[in-house]
Amino acid sequence: MKKLNMLYTGLVIAATMGSAQAQMRIEISGVGSNQIPVAVAGFANEGVSPQKISEIIKADLERSGAFKVIDAGVITDVNNIDYSGWKAKGADALVVGTVDALADGRYDVRYKLLDTVKQAKISNLDKAVTAQFTRLSAHLIADDVYFQLTGIKGAFSTRIAYVKQEGRNYQLMVADADGESEQLALRSNEPIISPSWSPDGTKVAYVSFEQKKPVVYVQNLITRARTVVANEKGSNSAPAWAPGGNKLAVALSKDGHTQIYTVNADGSGLRRASNSVGIDTEPQWSADGQSIYFTSDRSGGPQIYRMNPDGGDAKRVTFGGSYNISPRISADGKTLAYISRRDGNFQLYVLDLASGQEQRLSDTTSDESPSFAPNGKYIMYATQSGSRKSLAVVSVDGRVKQRLTTQAGNIKEPTWGPFMQ
Repeated sequence: MKKLNMLYTGLVIAATMGSAQAQMRIEISGVGSNQIPVAVAGFANEGVSPQKISEIIKADLERSGAFKVIDAGVITDVNNIDYSGWKAKGADALVVGTVDALADGRYDVRYKLLDTVKQAKISNLDKAVTAQFTRLSAHLIADDVYFQLTGIKGAFSTRIAYVKQEGRNYQLMVADADGESEQLALRSNEPIISPSWSPDGTKVAYVSFEQKKPVVYVQNLITRARTVVANEKGSNSAPAWAPGGNKLAVALSKDGHTQIYTVNADGSGLRRASNSVGIDTEPQWSADGQSIYFTSDRSGGPQIYRMNPDGGDAKRVTFGGSYNISPRISADGKTLAYISRRDGNFQLYVLDLASGQEQRLSDTTSDESPSFAPNGKYIMYATQSGSRKSLAVVSVDGRVKQRLTTQAGNIKEPTWGPFMQ
């Protein structure tokens, strides 16, 4: 929890240099198959907290599509539960909790997850948090509920990064996974593109045009210190972190046409990885560090390939359609997400790498920049409806869809942060 607190503290400090006024609005459609019925009670005395913790938990669970959330009102006596009564109301599990203000200004947040069938406790958490971490404590509780009832880690306490554009004003933003607690990481009058989280969640790599050309930077979100990672002749683009966090893959045109290179996170040790007569770009590391997926037009149109990080022969991965770009690989290495152009539409697809089966996940027609949630169950991407650009989230089975919009400006270039270590 220490590193997580440091990161959030750093982001709060960064926010003093400018915070977004408009938060995101989330629209949800569809539900998952076999929803788990969970009753969530208002936490006793949670009015003393700056955040209504039970409401955040409910919103997280509903947004996932995995649960049928039952409003349980407020339960003040969390040690005297009518298990049979809640089971009769259709709840398989019950979330209860309390919040108490401590003398040192912190808040003691306690929670229990109860099994109404076995009439037993499944899990519990007890955290003393400062005011700024009350929202995080709610997300962590929702993560625990998700894990205990599905066996999969929740991703509610993770962060997202994206670019917000209003005219010639570009802002690199960081927010909670639900779009709340928006913080400004960088403001520029020149474009910012391709943000990419470091594996430990403390840094973001991105491309900035502030030098009137694309340059790759790494920014520490806690100290705000920036490092130039790639500023070679020509274009420097598409940074992607290696799993260890000590190096990145980038796309550079320094030798004439764009190819994939690897470079240390401090900008040293630049090394060419791909070597083709075509354009190789958009590198993405596999979670095990054994492969780099990338986009190349070496076969004529853009397709997705896989190669060893040291280079060598690349193998083509996508064969459906004549135009496939923006590869993203799930943490378990089983699923590839990408943008495919079919019938003039740019849409989000996923490919099961074992079976070769592909599936279209989006209903929109101008999608870009997919990014997996760290648990592999959801994909965030940018899309456009009319003249407005917004973010969307879809479950990997395509059943649950969300749209994240703001009142002002376009939002694009999303990237989902990792689990905090």
